[in-house]
Amino acid sequence: MSNWMEQLKSLAEKQELLINRPNPAIVPGNGIYYRHENPVVTAEHAPLYWRYDLNPETNPHLMERIGVNAAFNAGAIELDGKFYLMVRVEGVDRKSFFAVAESDSPTEGFRFWDYPVLLPETEDPDINVYDMRLVKHEDGYIYGLFCSERKDPSAPKGDTSSATAQGGIVRTKDLKTWERLPDLKTPSPQQRNVVLHPEFVYGKYGFYTRPQDGFIDTGAGGGIGWGLSESMNPAVVPHESIVDEKVYHTIKEVKNGQGAAPIKTPKGWLHVAHGVRNTAAGLRYVIYAFMTDLNDPSKVTHSPAGHLIAPEGIERIGDVSNVVFTNGLIARENGEVYIYYASSDTRLHVASTTVDKLVDYVTNTPEDGLRSRASVETRSKLIASNLELMNRPEYAFLKRQG
Repeated sequence: MSNWMEQLKSLAEKQELLINRPNPAIVPGNGIYYRHENPVVTAEHAPLYWRYDLNPETNPHLMERIGVNAAFNAGAIELDGKFYLMVRVEGVDRKSFFAVAESDSPTEGFRFWDYPVLLPETEDPDINVYDMRLVKHEDGYIYGLFCSERKDPSAPKGDTSSATAQGGIVRTKDLKTWERLPDLKTPSPQQRNVVLHPEFVYGKYGFYTRPQDGFIDTGAGGGIGWGLSESMNPAVVPHESIVDEKVYHTIKEVKNGQGAAPIKTPKGWLHVAHGVRNTAAGLRYVIYAFMTDLNDPSKVTHSPAGHLIAPEGIERIGDVSNVVFTNGLIARENGEVYIYYASSDTRLHVASTTVDKLVDYVTNTPEDGLRSRASVETRSKLIASNLELMNRPEYAFLKRQG
């Protein structure tokens, strides 16, 4: 075998080890969820035949011809016992695209389909697309809602960075054949993080939005919005109200947005979202949870203080550091929940938990008192209760600190 073919074989063997490596939960966890030892998808999971010219005559040095920079921010869905991720793949040319990765397991073994998704375009083609939420709606379709980015036509000459963001919509029955629908229309100049509610609300389609004035800055907008549309083709929301607003000196003081579609539970709709605050090192993204009323998804009933997931260890390092972000979640009929979250715009991880644990967390964790003293008072109540318990003999192994 030639050196060229030996090198290719080595690349293939290395990738198979990566795809097939076990991904156990990291125990004991925090009682709410388990992180897992390895990312579920990375740039290195992209098939070799996406990146290399496999013809030795046209690629005698076995160079990577079309590189992949990152694989992250995936929508997620379970169909017929298999698990599918709609991964945001970013090439070294900075263009993002969607690709389906499939596995028999929710935490490991994900393998990309042969081809990325050839997304249909509108009359005004997207320059960049990313962060698709997959939603099984009761109307029978699987909808994909994503950010459609275009150059800002009103930008002055020479400005090559100003952009506009809108809510792109596609639908399918099999993740293979996609119908492109018109972009979502709302009163807001720009939209990101648009999510479809999985059930009809008053006979209409419900949308979680993120109204904003600019491409990055929310301006007078901000918060997770809510609106109803008569149709999906076209989807038009004439009025947006804020479900979960951004709040000063919290994890969501700069902006926040819905993650995947919420989970229906007996106590309410359970939401997982992302919140952003500013720091001396730049924007910090975390993941948090809240619950809304079963009959009125726009009414918040429980809102735990602080983050559910924040970047740790290697998760803090990447193209956009100190970031975790989620737009994919699978809630199984047996109560298992898998939250797919990306770290630092580079790789995709999974956190495993259950509906019962998340409901317990959301309904029994104290809310943010919004002041330092209120925070101490809340913590002191817990401390007082625990110190009383620690006087019992069975708690003798626990030591007081002072």
